[in-house]
Amino acid sequence: MIGSWTDWELTEKGIEYAENIAYNLQLEIKNSAFSLFSSPLKRAKQTAGIIGEKLDIQPRITGALKERSLGKANGKSVQWLKENIENEEKTIYDKCFNDAESRYDVWQRLLPFYGEIISNDEENIIIVSHGDTLSLFNVMWLGLEAEILNRIDLYGVSGGVSFLHQTNAGKRIIKRLSDTSYIKSW
Repeated sequence: MIGSWTDWELTEKGIEYAENIAYNLQLEIKNSAFSLFSSPLKRAKQTAGIIGEKLDIQPRITGALKERSLGKANGKSVQWLKENIENEEKTIYDKCFNDAESRYDVWQRLLPFYGEIISNDEENIIIVSHGDTLSLFNVMWLGLEAEILNRIDLYGVSGGVSFLHQTNAGKRIIKRLSDTSYIKSW
């Protein structure tokens, strides 16, 4: 099924993975203070709620972190998408359907949130979002232009945990990208 803006809840397996991620993060980050931001889509909000409960932090919900809308394909099967696609997406500016968002539309939606994250004083931040949106965030983090996404991708996978770090000198690093070992049970 097409995830996009389809607003489904986590499955039992998804809940288990979120609990494992929360537990494994707690072991790793110990007593550090964190802020937690989440997409408003149910599957992300539930994940953030489970993580927030384990780490004793309240998630802050923001529409900036929603997945890319695929318009009329939302809630449909992948097969339906393949059979009904209106436009092939060759660049970040292309939309598969006239009522969908392009990747550049999501970039523009995400940019103010990214600016807020970069300019605040919070040292440790957890973001619960979606694969394509996280791909854009990772590119922003590295200080690259949106058009680089026509040639590369830094994709976030379901259940993956990434660690982005900024040194005291301001150098930005992606220490881990979409590490799915956090979904393993304890």
